[in-house]
Amino acid sequence: MVLPVLGPAAAPDLSAHEPYAGIVLRAALWLAFLAPFFYATYGFANWLASQRDDVGSIVFAWERGIPFIAWTIVPYWSINLFYGLSLLLNDTKRGVDRLAGRYLTAQLVAVGCFILFPLTATFVRPQTSALPGFMFAVLGGFDKPFNQAPSLHIALLVIIWDQWRNRLKGMAGVVWHAWCLLIGASVLTTWQHHVIDIPTGALLGFFALWLFPRNGELPFAGFRLTADASARRLALFYALVAALALAGAVAGAFVSALWLILLWPTLALAIVAFAYAGAGAKVFQKTADGSVSLASRVLLLPHRLGARINAWIWTRKLPPHVAIAGGVFLGRFPTVAEAGAFGTVIDLAGELERPRGVTCRWTAVAMVDLLPPSPTAQAQAVAAIEGARSHGTVLVCCALGFQRSAGAVAAWLVATGRSPTLAQAHARLAASGRPVLRIAMDEPA
Repeated sequence: MVLPVLGPAAAPDLSAHEPYAGIVLRAALWLAFLAPFFYATYGFANWLASQRDDVGSIVFAWERGIPFIAWTIVPYWSINLFYGLSLLLNDTKRGVDRLAGRYLTAQLVAVGCFILFPLTATFVRPQTSALPGFMFAVLGGFDKPFNQAPSLHIALLVIIWDQWRNRLKGMAGVVWHAWCLLIGASVLTTWQHHVIDIPTGALLGFFALWLFPRNGELPFAGFRLTADASARRLALFYALVAALALAGAVAGAFVSALWLILLWPTLALAIVAFAYAGAGAKVFQKTADGSVSLASRVLLLPHRLGARINAWIWTRKLPPHVAIAGGVFLGRFPTVAEAGAFGTVIDLAGELERPRGVTCRWTAVAMVDLLPPSPTAQAQAVAAIEGARSHGTVLVCCALGFQRSAGAVAAWLVATGRSPTLAQAHARLAASGRPVLRIAMDEPA
């Protein structure tokens, strides 16, 4: 692993022409901390592993066929340059802080792993000369073969790739993606890492992206442990399942490294547990148009697949939606074809992403399943339903169409005078033939 130089996570929505000198100063201050911190922690993990006589390795037999390509040390080292350029071309001080948070997260987690369960690279590189030989010699001066999984190089690559992928357009973007692919491959062709280090490093990189998103709230911002007993039970349930998945990954790794795939659902379930513990729907990083951040899309994919399967099990024998009143329909999370039948979809499923290819209007008010929504979120949903009626029919949905969407439609019925009370509104919904799970909450004003 090569020492990185700090870079940013830009926030264009807040970039009110900040003085460039201030941005550079902020980045320089972060770098003044991160550079020695990198050498100290990375070197310490290397030294600690070198004192042990039980450092193992995880190597697939077919990896012996990966060739050593000396010149790929050049793209391997180039990650330093892009790290620095990200710093210099950053847009905001907040962007510098957020990217610094990403880098620090990757560093802390990776070094923690290197200390707790060090692994060693087993390949012995052949002698090299000229520029590659010089670069390998410099690398070998501080980088020992113990810091393997998760690959910090890959984690940082994910972070840097994401920083530039939306800025570089056209041919520049194509070149950028190709070069990043070459950097990723170089960790293997320089015999710096084994294959297992790549997916684990990528998972760490996406976690850092999720923890410090480019835009929007930080997932942990304003966190307060919930006082709601149901939320605590659900948080404990997801945390226990995550712990079981982690135990399966660790125990299974002694049989086959493929069991480490369970680290992915472990992290996804831990994030959902965090949502129920008090963080709320912002952990899903869902925007008002129903899209989610790339980090959320990747990290929470196991949970989203589970939510889709659960929705299919519960709703497969039910109609996808039912008419309620005034052109408003209540239903499950729609497919592209089902959404196309409506003028607007009001989406309350925080955990699900808007299907690709949808052409109708889509408004998302992210809520967490099985919990009462906040008064603000409920009011937003009611206002969205009423406002959308001027654009045609409206589908109000959540994952199943049983609870969050039913609660919002019931509140809309009361707010528009179509039902005198929430109890009567829910009875009206139940009479439509759709199961309704009512979560206790206050009557709307």
